[in-house]
Amino acid sequence: MASTLTSAGSRLWTPARQPSFRLLWLGQSLSLLGDGFSYIAFSWITLGLTQSTLALGWVLACQGVPRALLTLVGGSLSDKWSSRTLMKFSSWARAGLMAAVGLAGMAGALNVWLLCCAAAAFGAVDAFFQPARASILPSVVDKEMLPQANALLGVGTKVSAILGPAVGGLVVALSDAHIAFLVDAVCFALCGLCVARIRTLPKAEPAAGAAPAEKAAEDTLGARIRAGLRYAWADPRIRTVLAIDMAVTFCQAGPFTVGFATLAKIDLDGGSTTLGLLNGALAGGAMLGTLVGGAIAGRPRVGLLIAALAGWLAVGSGILGLVDNTVAALATVLVMGFGMGFQGVFGVSWIQRNIDGSVLSRVISVDMVLGYAVAPLSLVLCGAMAQSGTGPMFALSAVVLAVTAAGVLTSRHVREMR
Repeated sequence: MASTLTSAGSRLWTPARQPSFRLLWLGQSLSLLGDGFSYIAFSWITLGLTQSTLALGWVLACQGVPRALLTLVGGSLSDKWSSRTLMKFSSWARAGLMAAVGLAGMAGALNVWLLCCAAAAFGAVDAFFQPARASILPSVVDKEMLPQANALLGVGTKVSAILGPAVGGLVVALSDAHIAFLVDAVCFALCGLCVARIRTLPKAEPAAGAAPAEKAAEDTLGARIRAGLRYAWADPRIRTVLAIDMAVTFCQAGPFTVGFATLAKIDLDGGSTTLGLLNGALAGGAMLGTLVGGAIAGRPRVGLLIAALAGWLAVGSGILGLVDNTVAALATVLVMGFGMGFQGVFGVSWIQRNIDGSVLSRVISVDMVLGYAVAPLSLVLCGAMAQSGTGPMFALSAVVLAVTAAGVLTSRHVREMR
């Protein structure tokens, strides 16, 4: 038993022995840390200038809309120029932008319109970073190490997502919100330096059985985007994965934000501490599931794992609609997070291993855009349903997830995915 655990632990840390992977891990973690800083800085300065939550909504929307609109462009350019190149220059662009905003704030020149413009520019540049970040891994580690590498990156992502806003808030509390922008700039600049030092692997031949990427008529940006869309549509496995991701995003965006807040405040009669515990349980479970998934050898049937995750989350959502005490809610959220982290390791690895590298970023960008489109709908719908309690909202989520699981099991192509 001890030797088995030792072997699993050793296997999990195998990618970390490679210098380029360590640089990628550090660079991505710094970038996500910077994202957390920028969220706190933009929010705090906007509220300080305007005392208006409506103005804050506009600033955050100015950041989100360009990111959603330009993600397909970012995915196309990432496939054309290489993910490493796009990550490097977008990181340095974000560093320069955040430094400029911080210096303008220290000089007293910031107003809400400049913040909107800065947020829009940040979202636009970030749209070029995100698809590249999600598609670079197969060019850094061998395909057999993808699950372990994704697990380690996943843990770094979750830790940075938690620490970024927390440390950003501490910097704002102890100094000034404008200083947070400068610290943010340093994070992005260091990310760019790390990525610039990565040495990628030689390009491999397309995976056996993968749909051929369309090469003709890809000289223009529009043609390249259309080629990526056609590639994703031509493979029934990819179509199904995109549909499943949309369903899961719909059942996470609203229920895990509006739902958790309503559950903590009303159903459990708690407060912000209860809400923090729910989010912490979700993140902790996801990190634990990610590590366990990364330690497992072999290639399990990803299609069956996807169906199992949808069913797992359906049961969890159903329970959340019925619980009336905090301990039960935390335990349920913890196991839901574990399932998400565990399956995520193998799902992302399957995408990276099976999609032609010449079109990988474009397919990933399609997945991201679909998520950007579904999330607001989920938030609005859950906000409306939560007015009458969390039961109907979590029940709807459970039904959608159960139907998704059943749909996966009816597809032979998806069931046999490895």
